[in-house]
Amino acid sequence: MQYQLNQKLADLVPYDPIQGTYQIRLDANESYISLPGELRRQIGEAVAALPLNRYPDPLSQKVNEAFAAYYGLNPDCITSGNGSDELISIITSCFLESGDTIVTMEHDFSMYAFYSSLYELKVEVCPKRQDLTIDVDRLIAFCKETHAKAVVFSNPCNPTSLGLGRTEIRRLLNALDCLVILDEAYMDFWDQSMLPELSAYDNCIILKTCSKALGLAGIRLGFAVAGKTITRALRAAKSPYNTDMIAQTIGTILLQQPDYLRACTAQITERAKQLYQGITQLQSKYPNILEQVYDSRTNFVYVRTSYDAQLYQMLLDASIAIRRFRGFLRICTGSSEENAALLEALTQSLQTLSAKEESL
Repeated sequence: MQYQLNQKLADLVPYDPIQGTYQIRLDANESYISLPGELRRQIGEAVAALPLNRYPDPLSQKVNEAFAAYYGLNPDCITSGNGSDELISIITSCFLESGDTIVTMEHDFSMYAFYSSLYELKVEVCPKRQDLTIDVDRLIAFCKETHAKAVVFSNPCNPTSLGLGRTEIRRLLNALDCLVILDEAYMDFWDQSMLPELSAYDNCIILKTCSKALGLAGIRLGFAVAGKTITRALRAAKSPYNTDMIAQTIGTILLQQPDYLRACTAQITERAKQLYQGITQLQSKYPNILEQVYDSRTNFVYVRTSYDAQLYQMLLDASIAIRRFRGFLRICTGSSEENAALLEALTQSLQTLSAKEESL
């Protein structure tokens, strides 16, 4: 008799990233900045000296302290993880029980609903406004109506690139008794972080990642910041050695370079503004194709278009990978040269589609 998977596993589809090799990758919201030679040398020497036959520090003290120093936090309120994804998994599996309700947002990071469903939570999706912004009053009412035990969303949002300011986040936190999980993966590119005020709220967890502004997508390192009660529970619930020795070492070295990291963040932010301006100029020329360009708070630009499939494929044909959603395109900033190549290829694609439209 053949073994049968349970229903929640039988319906799962493996994550399917873009396959193939492309000259320009603007699809995953990574940093385009490679580490400089001196930092690579320092990291190489440190990694070569690691006792890899031993388990890593279960509390990740050094990297937590470096993270705390960089963001001006108390290391006692920090839990590290194997990327933010692992922390989302721990939170949804341990802070909620089977059948509990968690609220997510329409147009948000798909892994919130993925892990919640995997752990048999009831996922209620709160709609956003037509312009893709969050109506805080509606969200508060929705959480209360659904008797939510938690609400989670990214701020600024992936994929919309929009964000809620601190005033609105404070209103939300003060109005809700449930757990509020704020994913600030892209907040390094904006100035509305709730990290400085987190101690005032005992029902909030803020997630941070090293994959975006810090440019360490390859090592899988994330952090959860919360009050002492939640942090104690997180540290108890995670596996003992969840953050490996190499990730801890590389993260510690990089986080101890604040001037370098802030310079990288400033450069990425400037390139993202240039990309936004370039795409906005194209939108003014081809409004029937690029219907809307959203005002970005991140390192990427979000575009509404009915031609998402055509533009996505045309850019792939030009060896440029971006991210496609139904009715939308998400384009991460690259270097000045990569952005210029993207804008040139996008211009040619728009010209081709416009000519086809006119010939109909």
